Amino acid sequence: MKIHLLRSRATRQQLDEMLEALGGYVKLAVDIQRGILAGGGALHADCEDVLLDDGSRQEDVWGADWIPSTQQIRYEALINIRPRQNNPAMDILDPSIRDRIAEIVTHLLGGV
Repeated sequence: MKIHLLRSRATRQQLDEMLEALGGYVKLAVDIQRGILAGGGALHADCEDVLLDDGSRQEDVWGADWIPSTQQIRYEALINIRPRQNNPAMDILDPSIRDRIAEIVTHLLGGV
């Protein structure tokens, strides 16, 4: 099980390695300020830790799932429960945050 930190478009090998943990989808943590993501592993929190270790700020990191077969994003993760940031749910409620995540994920993982 491998978590990749992506600053540029993923290779097919990187995506395959990220898929090893769960098969049909990849857990992600996305830094909406830096435009990077970490993906793979069994928990969104593991991906979040990779970004935090790389210098991301926790308030900029959001959890999502990438489903390569359908090129879809799910915006649900335990790390998204943030009442102090007006997000009291596992789902990301703010459409602008969802749009930014979609932009980053599509750029780094779309079509791979």
